[in-house]
Amino acid sequence: MTKVIIAGAAGRMGKRIVAMVNDHKDLQVAGGFELLDNPCVGMDIGEVAGIGRLGVAISDDIRKIIADGDVIIDFTFHEATMPLARIAAQHKKAMVIGTTGLTAENLAELKELSRNFACVQSPNMAVGVNVLFKAAAKIASVLGDAYDIEIVEAHHRMKKDAPSGTALKLGEVVAEAVNRKLDQVGVYARHGMIGARTDQEIGIQTIRAGDIVGEHTVYFAGAGERIEITHRAHSRDNFAQGAAVAAAWVAAQENGLYSMFDVLALQDF
Repeated sequence: MTKVIIAGAAGRMGKRIVAMVNDHKDLQVAGGFELLDNPCVGMDIGEVAGIGRLGVAISDDIRKIIADGDVIIDFTFHEATMPLARIAAQHKKAMVIGTTGLTAENLAELKELSRNFACVQSPNMAVGVNVLFKAAAKIASVLGDAYDIEIVEAHHRMKKDAPSGTALKLGEVVAEAVNRKLDQVGVYARHGMIGARTDQEIGIQTIRAGDIVGEHTVYFAGAGERIEITHRAHSRDNFAQGAAVAAAWVAAQENGLYSMFDVLALQDF
């Protein structure tokens, strides 16, 4: 049985991860932690998640409970993720990271740290989204430069980063499929007299409203027709279930940095 520690255990995602880990036949909720001033510190993690008492108290410091777990799941905030990854690497504990907003420098450091621990990092853990990544790349490679590519993403009003990590990953995979680099052709805002669209640009536009869980649409628009491919998340359980699957998988892996493509065996899809 793989023992799991959940970062941000009292948050919206944290509580659903607790529930999904508890439901997984190969996983056990071994611990969870929050910020020192969080009112849920000291409370039972299962009761906070709404699934009943588990006999595990929420801690205020990962260092106090890290010995109790095999895998740490983090869906908190990018500024907290890297210090946590350093601790995981130091203690040689596997990790699943679903946090978005990580910079290129963060990812480079994470790759270096993964020499000392096994880590799955993905901007989106949902199975359907990872199939979307692969399908969008395949469509882009077939259509090539004859079709304009645009991405529109929508999330709830409380989401802090924009565009979403999922939208950026979509941009990266379709750009690579048509031999471009997103950091050179990505367009993230349009306003005023901007002139005609260039052939090479890939637009990524953002909506923040209400309680939208997450929606991503990729448009391939050509002369006289267009293809739209969309993923809509109806609840956070999709992401939490993916995190649980990743935790069970990564516990058996050698040190290294992995993606959900590895977890779901989609590398050759």
